[in-house]
Amino acid sequence: MAGKQSTPEQQSVRVLKVGERVRHILSELLARGEAHDEVLTAHSVSVTEVRMTPDLRNAKAYVKPLLGEDEAAVLKALRTNTAFFQREVARRLGLKFAPRLQFQPDESFDEAARIERLLNDPKVARDLDESDD
Repeated sequence: MAGKQSTPEQQSVRVLKVGERVRHILSELLARGEAHDEVLTAHSVSVTEVRMTPDLRNAKAYVKPLLGEDEAAVLKALRTNTAFFQREVARRLGLKFAPRLQFQPDESFDEAARIERLLNDPKVARDLDESDD
């Protein structure tokens, strides 16, 4: 009798769920200032998304400091404290191994602002108006 096999859909749901749990854990650690890092304590940092690899061994955490202030310094501090975050994530998830964390700036806000500026450009607005006719 073969072992119970999970479907690709079940696996991808699990990957998403673990990613969301990791996001919550990182957010909580940052909100409580548990990293004991002056830069991280001085900034409010949002963990906007965590993307896990299908084997759950790697995680990319997308972060944004409040108002985008001191992003480079915040990223450096997060990267300096990666071992602490990995240990805490593994402990709180009850995993044997810690997913390898990689901190990345969340550029989606910047991209949305860029698109908004393009759409508000008078030349683009004129082209859009002409296509409505």
